Amino acid sequence: MTMVATAALLDDAAKRIADISPADLQTILRGAALRLRSAAAVSFDDDVEEALRDLSGEFDVTRNDMVRYIVREWLEQNAYLPMHVLDEDGEVDGTA
Repeated sequence: MTMVATAALLDDAAKRIADISPADLQTILRGAALRLRSAAAVSFDDDVEEALRDLSGEFDVTRNDMVRYIVREWLEQNAYLPMHVLDEDGEVDGTA
């Protein structure tokens, strides 16, 4: 089950909390807990972790956001994902 599906399931259960059985709620909550525990499962060597901390502080983002950004950039640069094309000829409405 994807994280989005889990979130939708939790949201639905919250909306109809009086109608959901304790066993179903327990199953949903255990699945959510498992996803949360596994969310930060990627670990790196100490020097890489330190670089990630420094970069995430510099960019004012979380460690996980920094990892996602780095992986996406690498995938785009190595043609595994299409690159985002900037429209340099477009209007900027007075902002840059």
